[in-house]
Amino acid sequence: MPVETGFAVALDAKPIRTPAKERLVLPSRALAEAVAAEWHEQADKVRPDTMPLMRLASIALDIVAKRREGVVAEVAKYAETDLVCYRAPDQPALAARQQAAWQKLLDWVTLRFDAPLAVTAGIVPLPQSADALHAMRRAVAAYDLLTLTALHAATTACGSLVIALALVEGEIDAEEAFAASQLDETFQIEQWGEDAIQTSRRAALKRDILAAARFLDLARRP
Repeated sequence: MPVETGFAVALDAKPIRTPAKERLVLPSRALAEAVAAEWHEQADKVRPDTMPLMRLASIALDIVAKRREGVVAEVAKYAETDLVCYRAPDQPALAARQQAAWQKLLDWVTLRFDAPLAVTAGIVPLPQSADALHAMRRAVAAYDLLTLTALHAATTACGSLVIALALVEGEIDAEEAFAASQLDETFQIEQWGEDAIQTSRRAALKRDILAAARFLDLARRP
């Protein structure tokens, strides 16, 4: 329902509140309606795992809005050791895939945010330039509340700020973001197979990335 500060989510005319007891008011009607739909789909018992939009909306209001600078710092820190800056030193086939999938994202980040990140072989942390890291932090800090929330979720799920930024900016879609973030593991699965734990974990990460992308899409609608 429309309110002075946006669109409130209600169930049976009763306002929905976040876990921190904040009234759930969102700036986008489309997002508010989608969150309401998640509530309407619940049966006798509420299942939070079936309500990814509600979870992200709650994170936005309960956490990101109240400690924005801390969230910005947490997200920006991923640039210090970003996944896409590291190539496999002893697996030429994997290194070739990494180069093909990741270098174009690094080139895009350089052009879009003036943040050239260095690349290395191996897993030993490579110091990035202060200018590049400052540029990445400025990029993160510039986003509005809901976009920052989606970026945080995508960065955590992808293990890469570069991939998450490309997703948020529309350079890649959610499926491409998942594939890029899971490139190493997918390569190893092709060689050795996949166990049930890997399957479950990868499915959960994909759900998180898809949810972040949908949340952002809805947040940007009227």
